[in-house]
Amino acid sequence: MEKPKKKQVLLFHCVEAEELALKVAAQSDLIQLQSINWRSFDDGFPNLFINNAQDIRGHHVAFLASFSSPAVIFEQLSVIYALPRLFTASFTLVLPFFPTGSFERMEEEGDVATAFTLARMLSSVPISRGGPTSLVVYDIHALQERFYFGDTLLPLFETGIPLLKQRLHQLPESDKIVVAFPDDGAWKRFHKLLDHFPMVVCTKVREGDKRIVRLKEGDCAGCHVVIVDDLVQSGGTLIECQKVLAAHGAAKVSAYVTHAVFPKRSWERFLHKNDEKAFTYFWTTDSCPHTVKAIGNKAPFEVLSLAGSIADALQI
Repeated sequence: MEKPKKKQVLLFHCVEAEELALKVAAQSDLIQLQSINWRSFDDGFPNLFINNAQDIRGHHVAFLASFSSPAVIFEQLSVIYALPRLFTASFTLVLPFFPTGSFERMEEEGDVATAFTLARMLSSVPISRGGPTSLVVYDIHALQERFYFGDTLLPLFETGIPLLKQRLHQLPESDKIVVAFPDDGAWKRFHKLLDHFPMVVCTKVREGDKRIVRLKEGDCAGCHVVIVDDLVQSGGTLIECQKVLAAHGAAKVSAYVTHAVFPKRSWERFLHKNDEKAFTYFWTTDSCPHTVKAIGNKAPFEVLSLAGSIADALQI
C-alpha cells in the first residue's frame, strides 16, 4: 500500500509549551510555528488574538497545549475552540499530559470524576473542514478513558516508553536491567511494551492507617532495577518501592515516569545530596514544562523529549 503524502502542519502553542514546540518544529521542515498574542484585560480574563488567521485557511493546523493548572485551561480552550472554525483542512490538539486522568472513578456517591469533565470539554471542540479533531495524549492514566470522549473527537494514545527503551539500551550492562512496577496498575499499563526485560512487581497493602509497599513477584538481586510508572506526584510510592527493592538486593535503582507533576517542588526529595544517591537515574519526559524548567540538569534527573514522537504523530 502506498504511503500517504506528508503534510505541511501549522503549529500553534501555549506560552509554557514554547520550548517543546520549538523542538517539535526542529524535527521537520513540514512543521511551521505560528503565534498567538496571549493578553489579558484588566479584569484578568483573556484578550487573545490568533495572528495571520486568514493565512491558515485550507491548512492542517495543530495546537500544543499544557493544562498545568486550572488557571490556564480557559484561555487555551478559547483558542482550541476557535482554530478549527478558521476553515482549516484539519485540526490536531496535542495535550501530552491529560491532567485529570487519575480522577476517573466514583468510589462513593458525591465523588466528581473530573477526567470525564475534561473529556466532555475537549469533545466540544468544533469539527474542522476535514472532520473530527484529533487529540494526541501520552500515557493516559486509565485506558478506559478513551470511552469518555465523544464522537466529534478522535483520541490518539501514544506512549513515552520507546524513549525509555532507547535510553536503557545505551547504558553499560544493559543486560542486567530489571523493570519494576510499583503496583498492578502500572504492570497492566506497560508490561507488554517492556516484555523483553525481566520484571518485578510490587504491591501496596494496608497495615492499619499506613499503606506499605511489598515485593509481590520477581527477583532483582544484583541488578539495575528501573521503576516504571505513568506519573509521579509527591513521589512517596517510588521512594518506598526503592527501599523494598534495595532490601531485596538490587544493585542500583532508577525510575521512569512519563509525567513528572511534582507539586510543591516535591522533586527536591530525589536530588543527589552529599553521598546519598537513592536513585541512580530519574527519567521523565517534557510533558510537564514547569517541572522540566525546575529540575534543569539536576542529578539524578534526565529529560527525554517527546518532540520527535509528537512530530511523527502530527503526520498521522
